[in-house]
Amino acid sequence: MTSTPTPSLRGRVVLITGATSGIGRATTLALAPLGPELVLLCRDRAKGEETAAAARTAGAASVDLLHADLGVQSEVRRAAGEFLATGRPLHVLINNAGVVNVQRTETADGIEATFAVNHLAYFLFTTLLLDRLRASAPARIVNVASEAHKFGTLDFDDLQNARRYRVMNVYGQSKLANILFTAELARRLEGSGVTANSLHPGAVATGLGTNNGAWSRALIRLLRPFFRTPDDGAATSVYLATSPAAEGVSGRYFAKCREKTPSRAARDMDAARRLWAVSEQMTSP
Repeated sequence: MTSTPTPSLRGRVVLITGATSGIGRATTLALAPLGPELVLLCRDRAKGEETAAAARTAGAASVDLLHADLGVQSEVRRAAGEFLATGRPLHVLINNAGVVNVQRTETADGIEATFAVNHLAYFLFTTLLLDRLRASAPARIVNVASEAHKFGTLDFDDLQNARRYRVMNVYGQSKLANILFTAELARRLEGSGVTANSLHPGAVATGLGTNNGAWSRALIRLLRPFFRTPDDGAATSVYLATSPAAEGVSGRYFAKCREKTPSRAARDMDAARRLWAVSEQMTSP
């Protein structure tokens, strides 16, 4: 009986957002032994340096940091510009960063924060890097979404949830947007050698949502024994970033390293195209 060889990422550049905690950190440390050149986008420099050191120890060929608050579009643009200025190729982009906010808050751009970080940052950062990804093909884009997309709907008249803010609906809307964005992105990338897929990592014990007060932290502690570990949650991201079986697969949604059919709303290509147009407007400089 022969085993499946471990794919090598030597000579490949992998950029991961939200790489310093939870699923992002687990993804970083799972990929590091495969020898990639890692670029980690982080908001907290200290955590970024610590994660970078751990990734080097684990076997990454090199680790560089980008520092940005993904809720601020000027910082997203700056981070993308800093990477592009290096002239390096980009073979794998993993959009992993995310937030859950119990109360409605707005970013410096005046955009509801969950939608800004969980969707618009994915959209803006990816589109800014698309030419480099095309030039580096074969390349892969991996977007971390969630089964929580089933709780969300896209109300194009109130995407920022100004009229009514319910945390799971708002989070679900952002994850629905991730899947629709990925589907439209894959359509636009057909024939380019760049693939785009989204995934559900599972209910994972991470720091997501712990910034929302004592009751939220207490609930997470209570539920933690039922959660998957961050390593388990990272498995599908790693699979989509590395597996030969995922080569050429695009526009799909995965869970537990297998393709899964998302909700009907997540398969609405008219909504996907409309979301793309609205996202362009919301991220125009």
